[in-house]
Amino acid sequence: MHDRGATLRGWLAGHVERHALPAGYAERFTELDDFGYRSKREVLPQLVRELALPHDPEVLWADFSEHSLAAPVPMPHALDILRELRARGVRVGVVTNGWVEAQTACLERTGLLPLVDDVVISKSVGLSKPDPAIYTLALARLGVSGADAWFVGDSPRNDVWGPQQVGLKAAYLPTGHGLKGERPDAVLRDLRDVLTLMDDAKPVLTAES
Repeated sequence: MHDRGATLRGWLAGHVERHALPAGYAERFTELDDFGYRSKREVLPQLVRELALPHDPEVLWADFSEHSLAAPVPMPHALDILRELRARGVRVGVVTNGWVEAQTACLERTGLLPLVDDVVISKSVGLSKPDPAIYTLALARLGVSGADAWFVGDSPRNDVWGPQQVGLKAAYLPTGHGLKGERPDAVLRDLRDVLTLMDDAKPVLTAES
């Protein structure tokens, strides 16, 4: 539900300006970032080496840490879809890998947090996607079984394969890595297609980048 790509582009524009970074920096950062799956502790030193920058990677890291989620952007239609699901009486949970403070701030600043019923954050519960136990925990906290819920996300491993291990139906949103043999139960064009998944107000679990 968080449009990480749009958020990253917004941060990079300010980051480049604040540190007088050269042309090509933002594009190469985006490539190395790998949809957020690669540590910035690796990405930033590599950028400094590749582009022969005079910058201290720790200073660039501090900028990322302080500013990257200052103005997070929700995915197109996310707020409208959550309001519609709430109006239909559908319970919605979020399952996300990451640090509690950062993920909570992201949900709050995008306006998503008040529209969901529960949030499971990996660092809070000591489990990470795609460990099947994190999806089982999320289902238990919503009080539903896997057969009675959908999981929506853009990671083939974390949001398709993982949820399916505990009986969840997985809806793949192709905004990140491509499928590599995973077989989602549905493929969405955008978040509006979530409404087509609903049957008897079944709960929805969604990924958060």
